[in-house]
Amino acid sequence: MRLPQSLRNRMGAHLQQDTKRGLTLIAPPLAYALALLAVPVGAIVLFSFWTQDYLTIDRTLTVANYREAVTDPIYRTIMGRSLWISGVVTVVTVVLAFPVAYFVSFHVRPDRKSLWLFLITIPFWTSYLLRIFLWKVILGFNGVLNSGLTGLGLIDEPLTFLLYNANAVIITLSHAFAPFAILPIFVALEKIDRSLLEAARDLGENAITTFLRVTLPLAMPGVVAALLIVFIPTVGDYVTPAQVGGPGGLMIANMIQTQFLGLNNAPMGATLAVIAMALVTLIALAAVWLARRLARGG
Repeated sequence: MRLPQSLRNRMGAHLQQDTKRGLTLIAPPLAYALALLAVPVGAIVLFSFWTQDYLTIDRTLTVANYREAVTDPIYRTIMGRSLWISGVVTVVTVVLAFPVAYFVSFHVRPDRKSLWLFLITIPFWTSYLLRIFLWKVILGFNGVLNSGLTGLGLIDEPLTFLLYNANAVIITLSHAFAPFAILPIFVALEKIDRSLLEAARDLGENAITTFLRVTLPLAMPGVVAALLIVFIPTVGDYVTPAQVGGPGGLMIANMIQTQFLGLNNAPMGATLAVIAMALVTLIALAAVWLARRLARGG
């Protein structure tokens, strides 16, 4: 049935008004985002195509910085180390966070879940830098861990591989980002209809197969969110590697800082930042695509 022309005109006018109203509402935050995000990123990208000789910046466009970043083994090693450390931190954090989120969602009484979430967020009450220093105290040569193991007679001399290497960076980052992984997984688990689990049990599934076939697939949006929330910022973390990483635990953000402030080569620092952003974006998109494939059963 064809609508009258007058009615279609009124509907079109209403749609136009709704569109204008929507654009009016999103215009301020959009302009704010462009000013504080898109413009700085664009400036970094443009800067990466320039060159610098001490204090003199040559604005001639060139890909020399990208060629050097790709071919220089130092940059490749540090970039690979950054992605590897962030990947390990992400896996460790999410694997350890899932049981906590599962316990709070399925085994804690509803009236006490808010208390558990409150306890999970307590680390946010202290300074991030303070938590790093505490891990230095724990993992140090004469720190809490070595002193305890020595006092128990389990080791004869302090362990030297605990601090100032990639292991210390992984441990510290995994602890720091644990709440960021627990919370999205908990939210996804809370949205699962418990009747689906009961139906799986009625159809003959045991606890393990019910978890693998029902609970885990339905919780995948939270798992993917946790993976991205942990992986993306840890690649660019600067403070933790600088404090507990030592020469073998430095990451790409430390090299970027050195280029900007130590070597007076801001274009190369911008180039490394752009490459890191591009790699993180590709890995994140690949993770989302793979998670969707797995959620759909391949």
